[in-house]
Amino acid sequence: MKTAAKYIVITVLLVSFVSCQKTSSRNYQYMPNMYESVGYETYQESDAFGNGVEAQLPAEGSIPRGDFMPFEIENTNEGFAYAKANLSSPLDSTQVDYAKGGPLYAIYCGICHGSKGDGKGKLVQREKILGVPSYSDVGRAITTGSIYHVIYYGKNTMGSYANQLNEEERWQVVAYVEKLKADLEK
Repeated sequence: MKTAAKYIVITVLLVSFVSCQKTSSRNYQYMPNMYESVGYETYQESDAFGNGVEAQLPAEGSIPRGDFMPFEIENTNEGFAYAKANLSSPLDSTQVDYAKGGPLYAIYCGICHGSKGDGKGKLVQREKILGVPSYSDVGRAITTGSIYHVIYYGKNTMGSYANQLNEEERWQVVAYVEKLKADLEK
């Protein structure tokens, strides 16, 4: 009986060793984190950034890639008044290109303000929007700075065109609007 028990124990041990062996994959994994990465939920809290914040802000004063330059004047009534009084165009007379500013004005501004700046664009003629004044109205003392500020931030029902026009294109449109204003005042 003792020999039969020994054979049964040896047989059970051999079967357990053979059944646990998996020949279809490696027995040892080197750097197992490369094979079995830790799964993270999309918006879960993480200590990766420290202090429990979920993302980090860019360094103060950093400028994003591309041709974006921050506009230092605020989008407030005081900022508008400051721009109206103090902001001037960085373009000199040789850099102003009406052939470039004209088509940009026609695309973005002419639909409401009209091709001559008289406030009679297609949307006004069709009565889709109302109250677009002419650039030459007596009550409107528009300046270079006020035009740029309105293009950048928008005003009243006019939206911002900061995403559609880069800085140089905005100044070209400002120069074209000033030309239209001078033509209307003649």
